[in-house]
Amino acid sequence: MGSAALPSSAAASGGAAVTPEAILPQITSPAQIRDLNEDQLVQLAREVRDRIIQVVSGTGGHFGAPLGAVDITVALMATCEFPGDRVVWDTGHQAYAWKLLTGRNEQFDTLRLYKGLSGFLKRTESEYDSFGAGHASTSIAAAVGMAFARDQKGGDNRVVAVIGDGAMTGGLAYEALNNAGLRKTDVTVILNDNEMSISDNVWVLHKVLNKFITDPAYNRVRSEIAGILSKKPFGDAFTSVAHRVEESIKGLVVPGLFFEQLGFRYIGPIDGHNIAEMVAILKKSRDLKGPILLHMITKKGKGYSFAEADPIKYHAAANMKIETGEMTKSAAPPAYTKVFGDTLAELGHEYPTIVAMTAAMPQGTGTDIFAKAHPERFYDIGIAEASGVTIAAGMACDGLKPFVAIYSTFIQRAYDQIVHDVALQHLPVRFVLDRAGLVGADGPTHHGVLDMSFLRVIPEMVICAPKDEQELRQMTRTMAEYDKGPIAMRYPRGNATGKHDLSLPYPALPIGKAEVITRGSRVALLGIGLMVSHFEEAAAILEKKLGHPVTVVNARWVKPLDAELLREVAESHEFLFTAEDHTVVGGFGSAVNEELHGLGIAKRATVFGIPDRWVDHGTPKELYLEIGMTGPQLAERVLEVVNASKG
Repeated sequence: MGSAALPSSAAASGGAAVTPEAILPQITSPAQIRDLNEDQLVQLAREVRDRIIQVVSGTGGHFGAPLGAVDITVALMATCEFPGDRVVWDTGHQAYAWKLLTGRNEQFDTLRLYKGLSGFLKRTESEYDSFGAGHASTSIAAAVGMAFARDQKGGDNRVVAVIGDGAMTGGLAYEALNNAGLRKTDVTVILNDNEMSISDNVWVLHKVLNKFITDPAYNRVRSEIAGILSKKPFGDAFTSVAHRVEESIKGLVVPGLFFEQLGFRYIGPIDGHNIAEMVAILKKSRDLKGPILLHMITKKGKGYSFAEADPIKYHAAANMKIETGEMTKSAAPPAYTKVFGDTLAELGHEYPTIVAMTAAMPQGTGTDIFAKAHPERFYDIGIAEASGVTIAAGMACDGLKPFVAIYSTFIQRAYDQIVHDVALQHLPVRFVLDRAGLVGADGPTHHGVLDMSFLRVIPEMVICAPKDEQELRQMTRTMAEYDKGPIAMRYPRGNATGKHDLSLPYPALPIGKAEVITRGSRVALLGIGLMVSHFEEAAAILEKKLGHPVTVVNARWVKPLDAELLREVAESHEFLFTAEDHTVVGGFGSAVNEELHGLGIAKRATVFGIPDRWVDHGTPKELYLEIGMTGPQLAERVLEVVNASKG
């Protein structure tokens, strides 16, 4: 590798690089990185890690995964020619280094902030972001599609997918491997194997590979053969024979040669933190034909000792003291997630047939609390939502009460299974959809704003949304007692209201019955879930503006609606309004207007909700303000409709 126009570096003792000035601030395009020498690449990786730690400790964001992928990123930058070559990052939270090295270093302080850089990759953010994704297991399929497109157009650019082994728990990855192997497509898959996903890895293949990767006999034989191959004293014929011997020995040690049976040339294991080794392999493998899998071993949280020691805790970070690794905790009320986890664990003692399931997110869904209380009744199915739902259907067939806790945005990945395997068979699978509504800094890939619409159209599906933590507990009990068919509960990310004593009893709620919070006249505000509190705030403002109180209804149920109350409210009020933290298309407001039509009532509600567009990232407060869904804004919007009727 030749020396770049950037600062030169000299090797210090132990091979460390020493430079008079930083390299990262001078990188404006990946092309510059191809000219760096080995020491400069090592220094660049170190600077990138420092930058990630410095920024993410303040703004928050994914932490362990991007630190672990820094060296792979630098090696790719040093060997690929962008933007012609394509690199597809699975999920994208691995790719903070990618952002820093593709001209976004100066903007990196705005990571995940309102109007700032996305926490994931976005095609609209940079020409170097080949594919955007916030859901796992998509990278290989997208890369294979790009390789097919290249072949159709007669191109010769390189296509690389970088997939974390947590994402290898998803079936989509294997379907794509199968297609690439069948077509013998020139595509490179980098398996970034950090022994983790978000929580402890549940990938059986990983455990098999890791067993042999760490086997001394295998590694000794592999090293000896690699030494023979590198010397090449007897010409190409001997090299070919030696290579076949290595493959034969590997075949004896690694049963099945899984990836090679799928049609991939497997190269590995490779030290994913040895930039020189990765650069050499990436260069040599570029000319190989057919699909290639490079198995790179990395450490999640690499370069930050606290994250290396506890990768689960430091999967994400915010408000963190870099020197101590301490994350500042507020004295706020418990998160809705914890309230659900505590409640389900309590109910687990009452109902021995309750089981809990999640898709690689025990901490994120609160099911880790249930797992500690009832470990034999907890199932983490990995990033495989579709198969998890069908597994839950099988459980329900034989008398268990499965609670499937998956983020709202991720349950989309199992829609066919909800319809075909659960609902069509009237099976009582309980869906718990955390992170409903606008979730904040993760942005549109993680906003849970579609669930009511796609679940509501399923016959016999029951859907509820609590207005606060006490109601969440009551609805969780209701779900435990409901055995007639599928039922779903959605609730927002963030802290509960703190207004309720969670030691009090929480009886089940009657399904399909709403709650009138305040009685007024002329104007009726029908809210669901989080928006009930927004409507309560709006109602206080409206009472002052209109000179009389207005009615506020906590709908509780999206399906079935409280038809009796809806008729009474429609007939006794001049104006009806609905509010939901969900798209206005096909959600709660649509359900209300459909019900009114079915009741033969001509009156229609004005629907407030998430507009029919993609809402970007920011804090929930910033985003609800942007779309006009805060309490004061809702009051103004109601007044506009009421005042317009006078004209």
